[in-house]
Amino acid sequence: MKIRFGGCTRGADGRQERDQGTPSAQSRVSGGARFLLRILAAIAVGAVLGLVLPDIGVRAFKTLNLLFAQLLKFIVPLLILGLVTPAIADVGKGAGKMLVAVVVVSYFSTVAAGFFAYGASGILLPHYITQGTFESVGNGKEFLPFFTLKIPPVCDVLTALALSFMVGVGIVHTDSESLRRATSDFGAIVKLTIMRVIIPGLPIYIMTMISELTASGKLSVMAGVLFKVIGTGWGLTLAFLFVLYIVAGAVAGRNPLACLWRMLPAYLTGLSIASSSAVIPVTLECCERNGISKKVRDFVVPLCANVHLAGSAIKLLTSAFAISILYGFELPFAHVVNFIFILAIAAVAAPGVMGGVLMASVGFVESILGFTPEQTALLMTFYLALDGYGPAANVTADGAVALAMDRFFGTNINDERI
Repeated sequence: MKIRFGGCTRGADGRQERDQGTPSAQSRVSGGARFLLRILAAIAVGAVLGLVLPDIGVRAFKTLNLLFAQLLKFIVPLLILGLVTPAIADVGKGAGKMLVAVVVVSYFSTVAAGFFAYGASGILLPHYITQGTFESVGNGKEFLPFFTLKIPPVCDVLTALALSFMVGVGIVHTDSESLRRATSDFGAIVKLTIMRVIIPGLPIYIMTMISELTASGKLSVMAGVLFKVIGTGWGLTLAFLFVLYIVAGAVAGRNPLACLWRMLPAYLTGLSIASSSAVIPVTLECCERNGISKKVRDFVVPLCANVHLAGSAIKLLTSAFAISILYGFELPFAHVVNFIFILAIAAVAAPGVMGGVLMASVGFVESILGFTPEQTALLMTFYLALDGYGPAANVTADGAVALAMDRFFGTNINDERI
């Protein structure tokens, strides 16, 4: 029996095998660096074009922006159906005490990270971001699209999530190989569409949004807020990691600061690669340095790369809170609770694609938090401007989960218990 986690396949003997065709760490580093450069270039080009283009050009960009926003709305439910369903089916094949423990701990850690970001952002951000800034600045210009085109999604995101769980759990219980292959193949098609269409189109999407902000006189505000949001989000991920390791160290009876320090190579690799799955080999080595038993780390680390995304949740909630301040509206706590609990489930689709947490959450940002397409585009800019610190926190947090799991499953462990 083999269980697939991220880019690795785990055999019945506990060993991991790298899937053929999985990109190397070096290629993921170069790919992540190129994508970051494209985002930064899109911001710069959009700023220049917003200054020199006539109004008709900005309106054309606005039309293109709204068309891409419709495409995003269309693809998000398909992403959840195509990636969450096979993820649930694959995890179910190795069902057991340790798997249940890891999934539950990872889920509540991600939820806790979301609430931590929401609470801390509410305390910190209002001190250096003015409420309703975007409503009080600018030259008063409003750019309308030439036309709008509706691309209705096949279903809403909550329906897609419920259907994914129904089919995924059904595959586990019926052991239907044909349905498993079908959902896996559909997921490959969705992933191909994301990587070949959505990801290459994101810089253009951001460029059109930046050009409109420049033409309307709001760019200087956005640029100043951008660095504040990144700095706040980064600081909150570090604070959460510190607390998480205090808890894990207490559970495992280890020195939390020493364990956290030994995870530094994984953190720095995640910061450069911006992918939780691609850092798995480095995370495994760091966990070995922390004295975590081989079978525990070989099981927990690849699994957490798919289900434990605390750092990305902090980055997303911090960015969302900043957007709400800029546009002068509140994020109702009840809506935030709904968003966080659903995000922690939908995030299992994230490791399959670049910027996966963002892609999986776009539909929920609009349907639950009430963001407009313009606000969603700005959120994506904040999120992608420095993507790496979220995955860096993710992989470091995985080490804390492995540390706690080693306390309960690290002795006399066997494959049947996993």
